[in-house]
Amino acid sequence: MPHALPLALYVHLPWCVRKCPYCDFNSHAVPSAGIPERAYLEALLDDLELATAGLDGREIVSVFFGGGTPSLFSARTIAAVLDRARDTLPVAGDVEVTLEANPGTVEHGAFAAYRDAGVNRVSLGAQSFSDRQLAALGRIHAGSEVEAAVAELRNAGFDNFNLDLMYGLPGQVLAESIEDVERAIALGPSHISHYQLTLEPGTAFERRPPVLPDDDAIFAMQDACQARLDASGYAQYEVSAYARPGRRCRHNLNYWHFGDYIGVGAGAHGKITDAATGRVTRTARVRQPGRYMTAGRREDRLAETSVVAGRDLAFEFFLNALRLVEGFDASLFEERTGRTWDSVSREVGAARERGLLERTTAGRWAPTRQGRLFLNDLQAIFLAGSGLRHE
Repeated sequence: MPHALPLALYVHLPWCVRKCPYCDFNSHAVPSAGIPERAYLEALLDDLELATAGLDGREIVSVFFGGGTPSLFSARTIAAVLDRARDTLPVAGDVEVTLEANPGTVEHGAFAAYRDAGVNRVSLGAQSFSDRQLAALGRIHAGSEVEAAVAELRNAGFDNFNLDLMYGLPGQVLAESIEDVERAIALGPSHISHYQLTLEPGTAFERRPPVLPDDDAIFAMQDACQARLDASGYAQYEVSAYARPGRRCRHNLNYWHFGDYIGVGAGAHGKITDAATGRVTRTARVRQPGRYMTAGRREDRLAETSVVAGRDLAFEFFLNALRLVEGFDASLFEERTGRTWDSVSREVGAARERGLLERTTAGRWAPTRQGRLFLNDLQAIFLAGSGLRHE
C-alpha cells in the first residue's frame, strides 16, 4: 500500500424543493419552516472533526457538495465548510471544488458568491431541455432556465461546469434525445454526464412505473448521442461521463480509481485506507437530517463502521474501475487492494473469453465496447469470484 492514497471530501446537503420521482438519493423536501441551515452547518463542522481524526497530513485533492440541492444553501455555509476543512487537513493548491445546482433554485448573483466562497466547478442538473420531459421527471425548472443558469455561470467567471442529462425518458423518441444533447453542446460546458433513466428501488417511479422506451430504442439513443458528443470534442472517459481535454471530474475519478474519501452530512459514506496495514474501513452517517443534527456526541452521527474483508476488496475495486473507458493498470489494482493481479486471473480470463474485457495497446485492462454495454455482467464475474481465492 502507498503511504497515502488520494483523499477527497464529500459533503451531503440533503434538502430539495421537492423529491423527484426517479431519485433514490438521500434527499428530503424542504420542511415548511425552511431549511435549518445554521443547525445543519454546525453539525457538519463538528462532523468534520470526527471524520478527519487520525488523518493528519493527508491532503484533500477534491471537494464535492452533493445532495439534495446544495444550491439551496448560502455561499456563507459553503465557505464555512471549506474553511473548516482547511483547518483540519492540508488542501491541495489546485483543489477541485464542485457544487451541484438546480437551474430552478439559483438566484441572480449566487454563482459569483459561490465562486468567492471557493467553488471552482459547478454541476447543473439539467436532465432535459424538453419542458414536457422535465414535467414528467418532476423537475421544478424549465428548459429555458438551464440556458439562463449557464449565462449566470459565465457572468460569474465559471468556465468549468457540467451538465447532467438523462435519456430513455418516459415516451422519449430518438430525435428528442439527440436534441437534448445538441442543446447541451451548444451551451459549451466543459463536461457532460449522460445517463439512462432507471427505475430504482424505493422510488415513486418504481411504485408507479412510467412507460419507458424499449431496449432497442434506448440503445439507439445511447449510440447516437455518444456519436454526437464525440464529434463535438467530448471524449467519453467513463460509462456516463464525457469531457473536453483536461476537464475530467477529478472527484469522481478518485472514486473510480478506488481512492479514499471522507463523507460528512446526513447519509454520507466514506472510505479510508490505513497506510500501515492496508485495512479499508467504510463509514456511513445516519440518514435522517434531524437525527444527524441533534446527535449528542459526534460518534452518534455514525450509523455504520465496517472493515472491508480482504476477499471483497477485488470486487469493490472492479465495481469502480471497470467504469473507466481507458481502463487501468494491474499495478493500480495491487496498490489499492493489497492483492496480486494473479489472484484474479480466473475472473480476468473469464471476462476476456466472453469478450467483455481486453488488454489495450497501452498495456491497460479495459472493458470492451461490449463490456461497457453489459457492465453489470462484467462486474458480476468478479463478484462471483470474490470469495474463491484470497490472500
